[in-house]
Amino acid sequence: MDYERVADLPVTIDGYELSQHDRHTSSGFERVTTTVTLRGEGLVGRGEDVTYDAEDHHALAASALPALAGEYTIDSFSETLSEMNLFPSGPQRPPSRRYRRWAFESAALDLALRQADRSLADVFERDPDPVQFVVSTRLGEPPTIDRVDRLREVSPDVALKLDPTADWTAALIDDLAETEAVEILDLKGQYAHADVHQPANPRLYEQLLAAFPEAIIEDPAFSEGTASRLRAHADRLSWDVPITDASSLSTLPVDPAWINVKPSRIGTIEALCGVISYCTDHDISMYGGGQFELGVGRTQIQTLAALFYPTGPNDVAPAVYNDPDVPESPPQSPLDVDVPESGFTPT
Repeated sequence: MDYERVADLPVTIDGYELSQHDRHTSSGFERVTTTVTLRGEGLVGRGEDVTYDAEDHHALAASALPALAGEYTIDSFSETLSEMNLFPSGPQRPPSRRYRRWAFESAALDLALRQADRSLADVFERDPDPVQFVVSTRLGEPPTIDRVDRLREVSPDVALKLDPTADWTAALIDDLAETEAVEILDLKGQYAHADVHQPANPRLYEQLLAAFPEAIIEDPAFSEGTASRLRAHADRLSWDVPITDASSLSTLPVDPAWINVKPSRIGTIEALCGVISYCTDHDISMYGGGQFELGVGRTQIQTLAALFYPTGPNDVAPAVYNDPDVPESPPQSPLDVDVPESGFTPT
């Protein structure tokens, strides 16, 4: 994914608009996001700010950012953003700066491609493939297998990405293992800035590694009690939170075998290109990750998965899977992604 293929794409911006969206989720919280719409030459480009704190979205809606009108390239627009403060107040937590940066950069890429009447597939000379996806879900409090059973009713071949917690019982672990549906276990051991952080738990890690011998283990916490056991399973460890650019791939506790590619966590088009190129060059397996997107952000990560890592266990399931109630007839994996003939997102 050579950044030079898009760096010099021209983009003319006449102005921008912001629109806020919210929805209750299967994880028990109300998701708020902001769609960024850039206008120019009678066309629009859109991106989605997936900052998690509603206060940051409300502050953005109530204030004015510096003017963005002008003629740029993708690269010069990114440089302009780097000199701007996109948060009138806050943010509530540091990673949100990258989330918002991605919203504006992806909107600019969408607009630039539309103005050039080109698609992302065309620019990178890639053909899209159907996307294998997993369904990420929580199991409730206290955790039960009920939602998993319901998902398997509507989608018998569903593959799952689950977030183990210290209150998972041995019986629950056994029941989940019997489904043979769990492909990723996200231990959330790297989320020091978030409420979902789970500290290193040697007993739980041992149980999970034994019960799910084929599952990918995402973001484990390395400690005195877990490090040696995790290193013995380095070939199925995956990383998400620590990955912000290509250089971060060389600072992990073990050589990475898997990477969860989240453009919003990475923040810029250049850094995203760098991560994907590094993984390709070093034979690191990739899959796409989501952040409860409510709009165009979801279709963007599905497009990237279709072009660059379609066979991975992509956490990019259609947004209907994030609804509190399991849908009756949800889309099945693999997903045929509607990659637009021009732009980054469907119109």
